[in-house]
Amino acid sequence: MDKLRAQFRKRLQYVSTDFVRSDLYKIGWNARLVGIKGARGIGKTTLLLQHIKLNYSNNLEEVLYISMDSLLVSNTSLIEIAEQFVQRGGKVLYIDEIHKYHSWIQELKNIYDDYPELKVVFTGSSLLEILHSKADLSRRAILYTMQGMSFREFIEFEKQISLPSYSLEDIIVNHTEIADELTQRFKPLSLFKDYLEYGYYPFYKEGREFYDLKLNQVIQLILEIELPQHREVDIAYITKLKQLLLVIAEAVPFIPNISTLSQKMGIHRNTLMSYIHYLEEVALTMNIYSASKGTSALQKPNKIYLENTNLVHALSQGNISAGTVRESFFANQLRVSHQLHLPPKGDFIVDNTYVFEVGGSAKGIKQIKDVDNAYVVADNIEIGFDRKIPLWLFGFLH
Repeated sequence: MDKLRAQFRKRLQYVSTDFVRSDLYKIGWNARLVGIKGARGIGKTTLLLQHIKLNYSNNLEEVLYISMDSLLVSNTSLIEIAEQFVQRGGKVLYIDEIHKYHSWIQELKNIYDDYPELKVVFTGSSLLEILHSKADLSRRAILYTMQGMSFREFIEFEKQISLPSYSLEDIIVNHTEIADELTQRFKPLSLFKDYLEYGYYPFYKEGREFYDLKLNQVIQLILEIELPQHREVDIAYITKLKQLLLVIAEAVPFIPNISTLSQKMGIHRNTLMSYIHYLEEVALTMNIYSASKGTSALQKPNKIYLENTNLVHALSQGNISAGTVRESFFANQLRVSHQLHLPPKGDFIVDNTYVFEVGGSAKGIKQIKDVDNAYVVADNIEIGFDRKIPLWLFGFLH
């Protein structure tokens, strides 16, 4: 326990709170059992340590942070750690990368039931599954899903300024006034170009020159370790998964022909459908469906996008389509809090209410002029007017 405390305090010393993700203020930290899941590299560990530093710097004896990939916890159980921690007066236990511990679901349930005075916060892979666990952890834990940085957060990170977020309705109704106010504080278009290329994962601050390499390493770890461990994907099929991801990357937005793709890749149709679902689960892709179709794992998506524009830049082998990047950004930012489908006219329908056509600065209203609640989302403009809204402004939804 003393070694765990020493390791925790040493790690806390190097955590900066100069920039804090907005997720930190959305999480109900006072609940007895809180889970935070999300893709690799989006900042879950930093978020935990920042929360501790901001709230317990003067009472560090009350909290303990442990990472399940540490050698110090390899020969002990979570229950033993929790028991010793409580005996020493511990109040909040933070467990990072809990998916790397084999019996985490059952032991968390036991800790919750046996130590009612102890609060537990844990993070894990985007593949964390508690809803159908035998231990019925779902009714005990409050689970949050963490995304990569929004464009608003990227600007805050870069400029060290505080910026507001806006609801979708605010942006639709008041976009001209909002954009006019924001552009007096920063110039969005150059920052937007940078964000699209490398601003989604906070680790870009560790060195822009290594960003693409690190992002490709993240992709490799997801495909080679997380999926085999948590979705029992046969190691022999990992090459097929990589092939599928590259096929999607080269044709984004990818319109899947399951029969043709199944034959081309040499895998069964049902296996291919599972792989398409898995890639979305690990936050490498986004599956978009027609408004009239379901969204089950067995349902073929109408379009598949890479999950964020940084992946588009990292995986695309040839020229990157501006249209692909625009639509990927819009879908990524809207999916956090809204339902997104494909309409008969336009590119997207949001919450079955608002229709959006995404394009460049010259994009006009012609294609959707007869559609109710329809708007043009235009790239490369700072300020819009009437039904034409700047694309970058949708990065201020969260």
